[in-house]
Amino acid sequence: MNLSAMLAERHAEGRPVRVGLIGAGKFGSMVLAQARTIPGYHIVGVADLDAGKARASLDRVGWEAAQYSARSLSDAYDTGATHVTEDAGSLCTFEGIDCIIEATGHPLAGVRHALKAIDGNKHIVMVNVEADVMCGPLLAAKAREKGLVYSMAYGDQPAFICELVDWVRSCGFELISAGKGMNFEPPYRYSTPDTVWGYFGWSEEEVAAGDFNPKMYNSFTDGTKAAIEMAAVANGTGLDCPDDGLAFYPSGLQDLASVFKPASDGGRLPEAGLVDIAASQEPDGREVLNNIRYGMFVTFKAPDAYTRDCFQQYGLLTDKSGWYGSMWRPFHLIGLETSVSVLSATLRGEPTGTCKEFRGDAVATAKKDLAPGDMLDGEGGYAVWAKAIPAERSLTLDALPIGLAHNVRLKKAVKRDQVVRMSDVELVEDLDVVEVRKEQCRKMATKSVAA
Repeated sequence: MNLSAMLAERHAEGRPVRVGLIGAGKFGSMVLAQARTIPGYHIVGVADLDAGKARASLDRVGWEAAQYSARSLSDAYDTGATHVTEDAGSLCTFEGIDCIIEATGHPLAGVRHALKAIDGNKHIVMVNVEADVMCGPLLAAKAREKGLVYSMAYGDQPAFICELVDWVRSCGFELISAGKGMNFEPPYRYSTPDTVWGYFGWSEEEVAAGDFNPKMYNSFTDGTKAAIEMAAVANGTGLDCPDDGLAFYPSGLQDLASVFKPASDGGRLPEAGLVDIAASQEPDGREVLNNIRYGMFVTFKAPDAYTRDCFQQYGLLTDKSGWYGSMWRPFHLIGLETSVSVLSATLRGEPTGTCKEFRGDAVATAKKDLAPGDMLDGEGGYAVWAKAIPAERSLTLDALPIGLAHNVRLKKAVKRDQVVRMSDVELVEDLDVVEVRKEQCRKMATKSVAA
């Protein structure tokens, strides 16, 4: 609760928190929109493969051209302006930057940038959940070994779920489950970039007028993004992914405590200690009453009868027994809130959620029958969706993580809804990242590491 006061002290001393942003898309634009309103918070450099796009993002969110006209990172450091570059590596190695925000959304680039930032003694706020779920447990361990913070991004749902989990445990309640809301119906699973806009109800004119990436939106629609985020939450909290993937139980906020408890106590979970999704749609398409489409939740159990009675006395939403309760956050503002992570890492040395073990995985699963020679096109594409499963099961299956399922060719046929195995594909490119992933699998499967 004291981050703003701590930053004010730094600002008064002429020591701003200095930040490098990699990726100037939607999330990065939201980061930039707020950065200029926070005294003592200096975006030293913005890196994007398309520097013109980065400048357009700065313009769009209200920056004056003079504010991002620095000729170099050194010039930006000295003048308080911002340097725009296409060289992300330069941000990771520049001594004048305290923290890197990785917001590319590209899993391979995210892993590489994180490793460079660690080598450059930078804290990392990993917006890139795609990279985090694939190699985050190992990256976080490498950062901690150097006394650095590797953090989930405040404003994104995984960080908020970790915050809610921490609240449950800090209060002494029994943690039962955690998850997020999402618009989902079973047919969405097989959505492609060609069909995705129909699920949003947008016209061709509306899509053409906006800056929309069909693969990105499709990764939300087909459940891939949910799998990635829930596996990341498992790695950060010690909860587990369901053995056969997320169930997407329809539930409004008034029913969270009734639905997300074990079936043995009248709920729908096969057991306690799981992550899952509160779908905002019934399987037949009807909207769920009081759905939490943009929110996050935890369910928990009272440890004794006295606490159960207190739940009732103070208006907590519970199941009929009164033993199980729920807590939720109704919204998340993604990049508008990510400065909290940067300040927490830099000023407190604390992450806003971080991988503590390799416990959950998001694995490539066929959207249709695939034949030898077919190319996989990754997250949100035509060929695969991601399933969130326990890391132990992923290793037993030799499963291909969704982050490595882009631009790779199949060697073997894979039936619809079957998990793609590492041995099913030709891995001939990006072998540096493949080796990082293999190192994680060798060293860290289901093994908790020191926070």
